[in-house]
Amino acid sequence: MALSTAELGVLDWIAQHLHTVALDYIMPWLSRLTDRGEVWILLGILLLAFYRKDRGVGVQVLLALLLSLLLCNLVLKNAVGRIRPFELKETVALLIPAPLDPSFPSGHSSASFAAATVLLLNRWEGRWAALVLAALIAFSRLYLYVHYPTDVVGGILVGVLCGVLAKRLWWKLENSRRPKGGLPEGI
Repeated sequence: MALSTAELGVLDWIAQHLHTVALDYIMPWLSRLTDRGEVWILLGILLLAFYRKDRGVGVQVLLALLLSLLLCNLVLKNAVGRIRPFELKETVALLIPAPLDPSFPSGHSSASFAAATVLLLNRWEGRWAALVLAALIAFSRLYLYVHYPTDVVGGILVGVLCGVLAKRLWWKLENSRRPKGGLPEGI
């Protein structure tokens, strides 16, 4: 409970010092981009369907998102069962509908960093923009008072793990069809 209290202090500081009318509009919008992973799924599909040289990257993004969904949303959230911060502090006026699933880890952060990790490892040309978007989406979850800081950090770590696993699985699949090969750069 002491950790939750300290984390509520961080969320309260964000609410008191960073909330503005503009951000109260922008942060829910950013968060909605990944309510179901939409922005990252769309990017993966676009890479797979329309960019021949990046098809493997598209497959890896989609695989990383699937791994994130399984590990974060189906396993860890249910195993940990952490209540959300707004449930401890009922005076908070949410800017989005109250999420109904458990708090740890942040699924938005996990999906965002799973995709961004794949893009970084593959040195995709839009990787830095994707990383900034992932970070903003993760921060939006704190701003919106729907996750504790450790939920977001946990989601980021799960996402990075899923991105690395997707890259490695793709590498193994690609190299199983070739006679010889070493690990690709960045792994």
